[in-house]
Amino acid sequence: MKKFLLVIGLILVCQNIVFAETQTATVSENACVKVFKDAEEGLFGLKSCDDTVIVEPEYKKMILLGDSSFIVQKKSKFGMMDNQGNILVPIKYSHAERVLGKYLKIGSGSKYALYDDKGKEILPREYSSIDLLFGGMLLTCKNFKYGIVDMEGNTILENKFDDIYMPQPNMMRINYNGQWYEIEQTRGETLTLPKDVQNIKGNENFKISEIIAKPGTATGYYSVTFTDYLLKIFSSISPAHEKTIDELMLSQGADTVTIFFKLGWIPKYPFVYARNYFNTVRTPNNGPLSDVKYELKRRLQ
Repeated sequence: MKKFLLVIGLILVCQNIVFAETQTATVSENACVKVFKDAEEGLFGLKSCDDTVIVEPEYKKMILLGDSSFIVQKKSKFGMMDNQGNILVPIKYSHAERVLGKYLKIGSGSKYALYDDKGKEILPREYSSIDLLFGGMLLTCKNFKYGIVDMEGNTILENKFDDIYMPQPNMMRINYNGQWYEIEQTRGETLTLPKDVQNIKGNENFKISEIIAKPGTATGYYSVTFTDYLLKIFSSISPAHEKTIDELMLSQGADTVTIFFKLGWIPKYPFVYARNYFNTVRTPNNGPLSDVKYELKRRLQ
């Protein structure tokens, strides 16, 4: 149990943000601000470096985003503010997450959007999930279908695939209508799909293979092994863990260090995690038994 608590504590320290009263951000040489905390209310605001109050302390959270903005929480709602107090994204959403230190994933319910640290919309609020992939790409899910965009929001693969995952940094596996395909980048350690992915078959840097469920029935093809099924099952662990940590941390207030020492979230972790894991693997197109389902459908047709 002690080892478990230690591991969880290290994860929290690494993944979450410690809010310091001297946290600063700049948009120009003449713009310098710092987060400060009201001792009585326990809320955060902004001051200039000469201690002039820019934003009154009325926020439960102020998370530095890039070098000039903040994710802010007011009561139970989130938005984005620049370091002069201008609202860049309305404070009306129930979930907010910092991505790569300079992007904001924000939304309510099962709809999320992505913004850069200047408040520019990268992806509209119409995706049930937005997750990082290797190679500077994002995996998106909309209406239970998966697609891929780059960090500027440009579509690489439309949301029409049943499952997409990367077992290795230079390899991607895609499920389309029950059939698995594997794309491997033979040059370079990290897969980066080209914008003209429709013409990828003619690109000598990539190797595309069709993956079939039964080994030995076609020469030169790979087979989906038991290991692949295990990978699909356990690949849901990390997203479920991240969603659980986000949910528990966002319910605790501003100071991550204080949260860690309170330990009040630990009894909730197994139950919240189980719910998030179930929601991750229950999608109709990419559950662990989806390949069996598609194979039965083919035989019945």
